[in-house]
Parts: sequence; C-alpha cells; structure tokens
Amino acid sequence: MTEHRAEIEDTYAEAFRSLYAEILVTARDPKWLAHACHAATGHASSSILCDCEAAVDRFVGPGGDESCATPDGRPGAILQFHVPRFRKDRVEALERSLLARISQNILTCPTTACFNRLDTDPYFKLGRKIAFFGDGYQYRTERFGRKLWALPIMGGEFVLDRRFGFKDGIMGGNLWFFGESVDAALEATERGVAAVNQVPGTIMPFPGGIAASGSKAGSAYKFLFASTNHPFCPTLREKLGAESQIPPGVQSIMEIIINGHDLETVSRATQAAITAAVTTPGLVKISAGNYGGRLGKAWVWLKPELHPPSA
Repeated sequence: MTEHRAEIEDTYAEAFRSLYAEILVTARDPKWLAHACHAATGHASSSILCDCEAAVDRFVGPGGDESCATPDGRPGAILQFHVPRFRKDRVEALERSLLARISQNILTCPTTACFNRLDTDPYFKLGRKIAFFGDGYQYRTERFGRKLWALPIMGGEFVLDRRFGFKDGIMGGNLWFFGESVDAALEATERGVAAVNQVPGTIMPFPGGIAASGSKAGSAYKFLFASTNHPFCPTLREKLGAESQIPPGVQSIMEIIINGHDLETVSRATQAAITAAVTTPGLVKISAGNYGGRLGKAWVWLKPELHPPSA
C-alpha cells in the first residue's frame, strides 16, 4: 500500500532579519524552571502587538540536553527574544523587553538564576540595571567562572550575569499545513513542532508552537496594519468565491512560525518539520506565506533542491 504524502508546494517562507538576545535560566528543579520560562516568554507570540517574540529554544543540563551544561549544574532552559531589525528603535526595544522580562518574571520566580548566552560587543549592562532592585545591598561576585551581580531577595539570593549580548538573527520563517479537518491540520502541525524542537537555535513563539490565526499585511480598517488572512480562511470559501485560495477538501490551516540564529538554522528546522509532517493522514498540502519579497529578503524554500542558494 502506497504511503500517503501531502503535496509540498514549490514556494518559500519570507523571513526577515531580527535583533535577538539569548539567555540561560536555571532553577532548583524542572517545575520552577518551567514556571520561569512560561512567565518570561508570555505575551510574546507576534511582534504585531507584542514587545518581542520569545520562546524556549531547548532545555539543557540535568533532565534536558546534558551535552550543554549549565553554569551552576542545575536544570536550565535557553530562551530567545527577537525584535524586527527594521524597527528604528530595535536596540532600545530589545533591551526594554529583556529588562522587563528578566526583572519581572525571572527574578521573581523562586530559585532561579539568569545567565547570558551571547558574548558580543556591544552588549546590554542589564545585570547592573536589574541589580538596583537590591536597594544598595547588591554586590558584584564571581561564581562558576563568571562575573555576576548578586541580589538579596526575600526568597534567598538571585544572581545574574553583568552583561547580556545581542546579534542579528532571523524572524518569520513559516509553514502552513492544509488539513481535511481541524484534527488533521493540528496533528500535522504538532508533528512539525516536535521536529523543530529537535533543532537547536530555533524557537516557535506562538502557543504550543502553533498559530491558528495566520495574518496578512493591512486591513479594511485603517487602525489595523495586520488582519486575518481571509483568502485562506476555510469558512469564507463560498462567500469569497474566486478570491478564495482554499484547495478543495481543506477545512483547516495551521501555521508554524520559526525564528532562529540564522537562515541556515531556520531552513534546517523547516525541512525537519516538513519531513515529520508530510505523511500525516488527512494532510492535503504544505505551503508557506510570503509577500513577494516586500517584507524580507531571507527566503526559506520548501524545496531547496530546486533553487540555488542565492535565491
């Protein structure tokens, strides 16, 4: 019996450059590590109306990827935070996001510590700024071979690196999964998410890694600069007529957004997701969203073997 394989459209995801920071959070145990990660990456799905896009790259140390040790030997998680490079205030915006999220969501979480992952120049002096919470009782220290700030807190002590780096990354890699039903589209996308989770250096900022509400640029309302991608809404097929771009039999489209270190890493994650999802029962097609090059110049081809690397 021939194995089912969905169509893979010969198209590309139109990604764009970002400025990103990467931090390592540790905690006493996986439970409190998870709480810190959920809080620090909350409300960071889309730069349309969030201050940044953020998510967990991977869990490391004890209970995670043990090939990547943590400075203090405790369970850890690597988090990425991205802002679009086309923002004029991108540097300030990224620093504000980090300052708010580390101070309000990691410092406040029991047993946590926070370390920098990017050794770059320039950098943010976030440790010093957050240390002011110590109200004069904070102090510089060296532990785990690192230069840190230590803050006395009611729960004990919070330590974090003095400097946090940032560099160019990639935002907006994406895949669309066209299903015969919501269940089929969701299963295919979940398979894709699981595969991307195995590619270090990438994040998927939407809830559970999946966006059910893919958007288009612009809107019928002047106060919105993004809105539902109506030609790809299955419930509008009859109302839109020829304008609808929904293939026959498709009842649901789910999307993965992939941000990462660079185009090569995002491309590798894209191929991993396609391979994992393509045989899902009820999956009709895998495609991606683009704007004809108007948004970004980092094109992630779904069939890279058909396109030269410079494309």
